[in-house]
Amino acid sequence: MSPGPGRAASAILSCQHMTPPGLTFLGAAGTVTGSKHLLEADGRRILVDCGLFQGLKELRLRNWAPLPVDPATIDALILTHAHLDHCGYLPRLVAAGFRGRVFCTPATKDLCSLVLPDSAHLQEEDAREANRHGFTKHQPALPLYTSIDAARALSLLQPVGYDRPVPLWGQTPTVEFINAGHLLGSAYARVRLDGKTILFGGDLGRYGRPVLPDPSPVAEADILLVESTYGDRLHEADDRGDRLASIVTETADRGGKLIIPSFAIGRVEEILYWLKRLEDEKRIPVLPVYVDSPMAIGALQFYSSRLNELDAEFSRLSDTVLSEQRGQTPGLRRVAAFATTRFVTVSSPQQSADLIASRQPSIVISSSGMATGGRVLRHLAATLSSTKNTVLFVGYQAAGTRGRLLTDGAKEIKLLGRLYAVAAHVERIDSMSAHADSAEIMRWLSGFSRAPRMTYLVHGEPAAAQALAARITAERHWPVHIAAHLERVELPA
Repeated sequence: MSPGPGRAASAILSCQHMTPPGLTFLGAAGTVTGSKHLLEADGRRILVDCGLFQGLKELRLRNWAPLPVDPATIDALILTHAHLDHCGYLPRLVAAGFRGRVFCTPATKDLCSLVLPDSAHLQEEDAREANRHGFTKHQPALPLYTSIDAARALSLLQPVGYDRPVPLWGQTPTVEFINAGHLLGSAYARVRLDGKTILFGGDLGRYGRPVLPDPSPVAEADILLVESTYGDRLHEADDRGDRLASIVTETADRGGKLIIPSFAIGRVEEILYWLKRLEDEKRIPVLPVYVDSPMAIGALQFYSSRLNELDAEFSRLSDTVLSEQRGQTPGLRRVAAFATTRFVTVSSPQQSADLIASRQPSIVISSSGMATGGRVLRHLAATLSSTKNTVLFVGYQAAGTRGRLLTDGAKEIKLLGRLYAVAAHVERIDSMSAHADSAEIMRWLSGFSRAPRMTYLVHGEPAAAQALAARITAERHWPVHIAAHLERVELPA
C-alpha cells in the first residue's frame, strides 16, 4: 500500500460517502500530543483517540479550531488510554455534537473520571482568570469546554475488558484491547474491518519496569500505527535507583525541598515505588513525602484497587504490604502499597498552601508533569530561587513547556504572572519514562510474524520519527511512512 500524497483533511472529509476507505491523521502527527486518527470505511467514521494538543502555542491553538470533520458524523470513538493528549479533547467533541459510544478499558474509564473533570475545571478557571485580569483578546474569554461537557462525555464511555473483541455496531467492525503496559488500562486498539486488521498502537510501554506489566506482544497486523516519542534515543540504563537516591540525599543534606513535577496518573506511582524501595533499603533518609494532587491521590486508589492488572512481582509485594497494614485507617490503607513511612496526601487548598509555606526538608510530588499548570506552579514559585532546593523532572518535556525551558537551562522562568530567577538545582531522570525508547520499540516490533503492509509513525517530533523510520527500514526492511498532520492515506481495497 502506498501512503499517497498528503492532502488537507478539510477538503477531503466534507463528502463522507464519496471517499474510499482511509485514515486521516488529525493529531499526533509531526508532534507528540493531540492524538486523533480518523478511520473511514463503508460510509462510517471511527475516531481512535481524542487528545488535546499541548506545548507550543501554535499547537494549543489547534484545540480551538473546528475539526475538519463534523463530530456529529463520527459513529464511534476508541480510547487507548486516559492521558490528556489521548482523551482530553473528548468533552469538546461532545459539545460539538458527537453522540456515539466511546469504547475503552474499565481502568481507562476510571481514570477518565478523574482526568476529564479536572481538565474542565482548569479550563473554566483559566477563563475566569483571563476575564478577571483582562489578559484576553476575547470578551468574554470562554473555556475550551465546561464541567457539564466533561460529565456528558463520561456518560458515553463503554468499558470493555482486555482481549475481548466487541462489535462497534452490528457484527463488524470489531475492536479488541491489548495491554500496552504504558498506564493502568492502556491498550493497543486492534480494529478488524473488511478483512483487514488495523493496529492503533496508542502509547507503547516498557520492558522490565516496576508497577506496570511489559507491553503485550502482537503477531500481525495489516496496518500498524506506532508511536515515535523516543524514536531517536535510548533511556538511561536502570541504575536501581542510585541517581534518585543521590538527588534525595544531597537535597536533604542542604536542608532543601525536592519538588517533583509529575504526571498525575501513571508517573506518581513509579516515583513512590522507588522512594519506598530506597527508604526500605535505607539508601535515603526518611523524609516526609507529600502527594499534592487530588487527581494523583484518586489515581493511586484506582491503581491499588486493580493490582491484578499491574506487574506480577509488584502485585505480590503489594499484597504482602496490605496484609501487614490492615489496621491502618481506610484512607491510607487504600494506597498503602505505595506509601513511604512519612507519606502524606494533600487534598485541600489550605493544606497545599501550608505545605508551600513550610521550609521543612521534604519531598513534594505535584502535577502537572511539564509544569504547565496545577499546584506544582506554586511549589516552584516558592522554591526555584533558593540553591538549597531541587526540582526533578521525571518524564517527557514537550517543546514550549516550562519543564522543557527549565531542563534546557533557563535562568529565569515566568510563573503565575511574574518572573522568578532559577537558582535551585534542576535535574532530570529519563529512566522513569513510560514510553518505550528506540530499542524497546524495535524489540516490540520483532514480535510480529510478518511485516505490516504499511507502518505509520505517529506521536513523535520530526527528528525522532525520522530516526525511527530509518532504523525500521534498515533492521526490519518494512515499508514505513511518517504521518503528516491532516494527511489522508487510503487503505488497500
